Amino acid sequence: MTNSSNKYILLVITAALISACSVTKKYERPATLKTDQLYRDQSSTDSTTIADMPWQSVFKDEKLIALIQKGLDQNLNLKNAIENIVQARASLRQSKLAYYPTLQLDASATHNKQSQAGLNFPAGININTLTTTYKLGASTSWELDIWGKLSSSKRAALATYLATDAAKQAIQTQLISDIANNYFMLLAYDKSLKITQETLESRVKNVETIKALKEGAIVTGAAVVQSEANQHAAEVLIPDLKQDIRETENALNILLGQAPGPIDRGELETQIIPEKIALGMPAQLLQNRPDVRQAEFNFRVAFEATNLAKTYFYPSLTLTASTGFSNLELKDFFSNSIFYSIIGGLTQPIFNQGLNKMRLTTAQSKQLQAYNNFQQSLLVAGQEVSNALYSYEMAVEKEDSRQKQIEALEKAVDFTQQLLEYSSATNYTDVLTSEQNLLAAQLSGINDNLQKLQAVVNLYRALGGGWK
Repeated sequence: MTNSSNKYILLVITAALISACSVTKKYERPATLKTDQLYRDQSSTDSTTIADMPWQSVFKDEKLIALIQKGLDQNLNLKNAIENIVQARASLRQSKLAYYPTLQLDASATHNKQSQAGLNFPAGININTLTTTYKLGASTSWELDIWGKLSSSKRAALATYLATDAAKQAIQTQLISDIANNYFMLLAYDKSLKITQETLESRVKNVETIKALKEGAIVTGAAVVQSEANQHAAEVLIPDLKQDIRETENALNILLGQAPGPIDRGELETQIIPEKIALGMPAQLLQNRPDVRQAEFNFRVAFEATNLAKTYFYPSLTLTASTGFSNLELKDFFSNSIFYSIIGGLTQPIFNQGLNKMRLTTAQSKQLQAYNNFQQSLLVAGQEVSNALYSYEMAVEKEDSRQKQIEALEKAVDFTQQLLEYSSATNYTDVLTSEQNLLAAQLSGINDNLQKLQAVVNLYRALGGGWK
C-alpha cells in the first residue's frame, strides 16, 4: 500500500472511533414501558411473591411432586426447547468468532504449456515449453469492526440465545401448571365419582323403601316410578365421570412423555396449598415471567438488527494478507521463493438500488412490532394474575356458604325421608327434590375446591413461578 493509502485508512479509522457511538446505540429498556396497575384493584410495595418459591415447596403431595419431576425429565416439548438453546448457543459462538481474522491454506501445482512456434526458430520448427509451478501459501482476512457491525451481530446473537433460554423456562412453568391442574382435576373427578356411587347406593336402597311404602299404602305407584328415575339419574352420571377420568389420565401421560396408562395419585381432601398468597409488585414480572423476558429479548434482537442496518450506510474496512512459497523446482522450493502481500480494502456504498434504506426501514418496523409484543406480554401477564387471584378469592368466599348449604340439604333429606316413612305430612316429590339438590351441591362443592386449587396453580404460573 502507498503512504497516501495508509493515511486514508488511518483517517477513516480515526473518524470511525469518534462517530461509531452515533451509528449504533446501546440498549436500554424503553421508558414508555408501563408496569404499574397491571394487577386489577391491587397495589403493593412488598416484593415478597410466591413466584420465588420453588415448585417443590408450593405442592405438598408427594405423588404430584413425582409426576412433575417425571414431566420435567421426559416432556418432549421441553426437550425440543433445550435443543433450541443448543442451536442458539452455537450461533452465539459463531458471532464471537467473527471478531477474529479468517485463515486459509493453499497448496497447488500448476502445469503450463506454451508454444514457441515462429519465435526466433527456423521455419517449420515448433518447440513447446512445459513448466510446472509449485505453490504453498496462507492467506488471512480481517474486517475491522469500526462501525459496530460485528458488535451488534454479537449482541443480537446473545439476545437470541437468552430468548431461547427464557422460552424453555416458559415451557417449564406451563408444564408444571398443566400437570398440577390436570392432577387436581383427576382428584376432583375421583371424588365426584365416589360421591355419585355412594348416592347411587343410597338411591337403590331408597327404591326398595318406596316399594315397601307403596305396599303399605303410604305412597302411590308414582312415587315408586319417581324413585327409580332418581336412581337412573345417578347411574348416568357415572359413565361420564369415568370417561373424564380416563381422558384426564391420558392427557397427563402426554405431559409426562409416555404412553396412556393409569396415574398414581392421592385424594382431593388431603391437598395443601400455601397459606399466604403473596403477589409482589407488577414490575417483578419483568424478571419473573419467562415469556415476558423472552419478549424483551426478542425486542433486543430487533433493536440490534436496527443497529446493524445503520452500519451498512458506512464504509467497511478489510485487511487481507497472504504469504508463502512459490518456485518452479521442488528442490529449491524453500529457498528464494518467499512471497507476501498486505492489502487494505475500503468499501463505501454509493448506489445499491435502495437496499440499505429498505433494510433500515424494515428493521425499524420490526423493532416497533417487537416492542408492541413486549408491552402486550406484560398486559397479558397482568390479566392472568388478576384473573387467577380473583378466582382464588371467589373460591374462598364460597367455601363457608357451600358447606352450610350441604349441611342444610343433608338435614332436609333426612327430615323428608322420615316424614315420608312415618307420616303423611310430606310426599315423595319433596324427598326427590332434596336428594337431587344435595348431590348437586356436593358436586359443586368439589368444583369449588378444584377452583381454589387450580387458581393457586394458575396464580403461581402467572407470577412467573416454577423455573427458578
